[in-house]
Amino acid sequence: MDAQDIESPELRLSRWWTLPVVSAAQLLVVLDGTIVNIALPSAQSALGMSDGSRPWVVTAYALAFGGLLLIGGRVGSAWGHRRAFGIGLAGFAVASALGGAAGNQETLFAARALQGAFAAVLAPAGLSLLTMTFTGPRERGRALGVFAAVGAAGSAIGLIAGGLLAEYAGWRWCLYINVPVALLALLGTALVPADRPHRDGGRLDVAGALLSALGFAAVVYAFTEAEAHGWGSANVLVPLTAGVLLLTAFVAVEFRAPHPLLPMRVLLHRARAGALITVSLMFVAMFGFYLFMSYYTQTVLGYSPLQSGLALIINAVAALLGSTLAGRLHGRLAPGLLILPGLGAAAAGVWILTRLTAQSTDVLPLYLAPALVLTGLGLGCVLPPTASLATSDVRPQDIGAASAAYNAAQQLGAALGTALLNTVAAGASASYAASTAGRATRDAVSVHGYTVALAVAFGILLATMCVAGPLVLPRTGRRSGA
Repeated sequence: MDAQDIESPELRLSRWWTLPVVSAAQLLVVLDGTIVNIALPSAQSALGMSDGSRPWVVTAYALAFGGLLLIGGRVGSAWGHRRAFGIGLAGFAVASALGGAAGNQETLFAARALQGAFAAVLAPAGLSLLTMTFTGPRERGRALGVFAAVGAAGSAIGLIAGGLLAEYAGWRWCLYINVPVALLALLGTALVPADRPHRDGGRLDVAGALLSALGFAAVVYAFTEAEAHGWGSANVLVPLTAGVLLLTAFVAVEFRAPHPLLPMRVLLHRARAGALITVSLMFVAMFGFYLFMSYYTQTVLGYSPLQSGLALIINAVAALLGSTLAGRLHGRLAPGLLILPGLGAAAAGVWILTRLTAQSTDVLPLYLAPALVLTGLGLGCVLPPTASLATSDVRPQDIGAASAAYNAAQQLGAALGTALLNTVAAGASASYAASTAGRATRDAVSVHGYTVALAVAFGILLATMCVAGPLVLPRTGRRSGA
C-alpha cells in the first residue's frame, strides 16, 4: 500500500487539487498551439497583416516557448514550483488579454511571444508539481494519466474551440478565452501544497542560459521556415546550423559548469533518455498526422474547419481512454511495456491512412475512424509512462530541469514534424504531378503527397520502437522507473 493511500482526508483533498489546477494550465499551453491557427485569416484581415508576416503569430509563440523552457525549469527550482506556476499563469493571462486587444500586428506578435515566455515557466512547473505531489506509483499513474489525456486532447480542443469562437465571437476571443481559465487555475493554486525552493547557492548559469535559449530558438525557427523555403534554403540552413552549434556548445558548457542549467546527469540516465527520445520522435510523427488530417478533411472531403476539428473528437476520446488505461497500469507494469505497444498502435493508425486514395469510399468508417482511434490510444498509452520516466529518480533540485527537458523534447518534435512532413508531402505531390503530366486530378495529387508523408511518419514510429526499446524496457531482474 502506498503511503499516500493512508494519509489524512484533508491532506489528500489538498493534494488532489493539484491535478485539476495543473491540468487546466496544461490545457492552456497545448490549446494555444492550435486555437489561434483557426483565427489567423480573420486576424490577418483585421490587422492588415501581409501573407509573409502572418506566420509570426504562430512562430513568435513557438520561439519563446522552445527557447526559454530550460530557463523556466531553473526558475521553478530556484523560486519554488508553486510560485513559478502562479507567476506563469498570471503572466499568461495578461499576455492573452494584450493579444486579444491588439490594435496592430506588432502588438499581437509581442503578446504571442510573451505567452510563449510565460508558458515556458508554466509547463515545467506544472509537471514538477505533479511529480512532487504524487509520489506513490498508483496515484502518480492516475495523475499522469489525466495530465497526459488533457495534453493529448488539447490540440483537438483547440481546433474545435477556435472554430466556434472565430465563427460566433470573433478572432480576439481565441486569445481572450485564456484569461478566465488562467485566473480560475490561479485561484486554485492557493490550495496546491507548497514546495521548498532549491537554492544551491551558486550563480545563474548565464552562459548555459544564453546558449540554450538561442540554440533552441534557432532550431525551432529553422523548422518553421522549412515549409515556406525548403530545407536547402539559406533561411533554413543558416539558423539550423547555428542552432546545432549553439546547442553543442551548451552541452560542453553544462559538463563544466559548477551549477548547470541542465545537469547532464538528467540526460545520461538510460530510461530517462529513452523517454525523451520517444516523446520527441512520437511528436514528430503525430503532429504530421494531425496536420494531414486537417488538410485532407478540409481540402479533399470539403469539411469546414469546425467540422474538421470535430472529427478529431474521436482521437481525443481514444487518447483519454489510452491515458486512463496507462495510468491504472502504472506501477503494475514497467513503463516500457506500455510505451512500445502504444507506439505500435499509433504506427498502425498512421499506416491505415497510407492506404487512402482519391477514389477511396466510406472514408470515415474504413479509414479515418480506425486511424483516429489507434493513434489516440497509442498517444494516450505513451505520454503517462514517458512523463513518469522523465521525472522519476531525479534529485529534488533537478525536477525542474527534467520537466523542462521533457517539454522541450515535445516542442522540438512538434516543430520538426510539422516542417519535415509538410516538406515531404509538397515534394511528393510535385513529383507525382510531373510524372502524370498533368493528368492526375488535384485531389489525387494532394492525397498522394499526404500518403507519402504519412508513410514517413509510420517509419519514424517503427524506428522509435527500435531505438527506445532497449532504453525503456526493464533490464533483467528490475523495473526501470516503475
